[in-house]
Amino acid sequence: MMRKILLSIGLLALFAAEASPSRQFRLWAIGDAHVGTDLRRKRESLADAIRHSESAFEWDIAINVGDFSGNQEPPDDNEGREVVRQYAAATKHRREDFYDLAGNHDATPKQRWFRKWLDPTGENTHFSGVDPKRRRYPVTGTWERYEFRVGNVLFLVMSDRNDLPPPVGRGQRGGYPSGAVTGEMFRWWRERVEANRDCIIISAHHHMLRETTVGSGDSEGGTLNPDGTYTSRYHGYQKDGGNPEGSSYLYYVDDKPKAMAFENYLAAHPGAIDLWIGGHTHTNPDDNLNGRTHIERKWGATFINCCALTRFHAASRSVPMSRLLTFTEGSDEVRVQCYLHTNRHAPQGWYPKAERTLRLGKPFRMM
Repeated sequence: MMRKILLSIGLLALFAAEASPSRQFRLWAIGDAHVGTDLRRKRESLADAIRHSESAFEWDIAINVGDFSGNQEPPDDNEGREVVRQYAAATKHRREDFYDLAGNHDATPKQRWFRKWLDPTGENTHFSGVDPKRRRYPVTGTWERYEFRVGNVLFLVMSDRNDLPPPVGRGQRGGYPSGAVTGEMFRWWRERVEANRDCIIISAHHHMLRETTVGSGDSEGGTLNPDGTYTSRYHGYQKDGGNPEGSSYLYYVDDKPKAMAFENYLAAHPGAIDLWIGGHTHTNPDDNLNGRTHIERKWGATFINCCALTRFHAASRSVPMSRLLTFTEGSDEVRVQCYLHTNRHAPQGWYPKAERTLRLGKPFRMM
């Protein structure tokens, strides 16, 4: 009799486990809203995407990989206020559920604009609306580089440093296309990677690394011709600074061009990180250049270009889209879905052709 009771209890427990859904963590990856550019065409690129997301699918937090500004010159306070206004379109999420980093178009001297209006560490709450005490997952670090954790997932978030003087950046004029970080930032990233080998590590930066995703190789953003003219494919060129060779990827560490510090580290330590999330190159989700698409695997990591939300910045190429990453308790796979925010490339909504299932280095745990 006791054996039958124990067997019944075991079967009930099994059925209950099968009936209860697995715990999930859903990360919305967005970027390149260029709000000023779209607003001039009466489109709210960031706010529209937030409204679509909150009506079409569930998500827990968002990573925004930068280029909030649509200015070619340094962004001003009016555009900063507009970014904050559009973030307020969220009704189901807190402002603090968005984790931001600076892109090359967000550059001002010492990144004052980004620090005032986007403010990931909540130093300027009066302007940005970011209250660090309201973060579901608190950040540790500075406006330039910070980390936070969701279960056993460690996020390492790095802003672009195109505020540095030319040729690395364009100082008073804002940021050139080439990606840039400081040597101090790279050393921080390396130390955090090596100190957290037991974690699923997600690195986020505005730019992709060299030859990882579509358009991220040498001179793939555009070509400087022998006669001095420039042929653009994805990115522009400024004659008084910048380097078209690296316009599509993270090119500078301090003032060293084509430094490849991250690439060399990952090549020497395969599987050191799980995911790299970036943007910068606007194109359609089916684009393939030199055998590279928006999502590619290299050095034991997966690289995801999640952008762009803009329709009118680089208008000939921009297809407004975002990515949803779903992590499931106990699983070493992550589902990556593509959401189209207009009908330009295909009907608005999920785009199944671009969906991927990616392998992680270890199972996800909510802890």
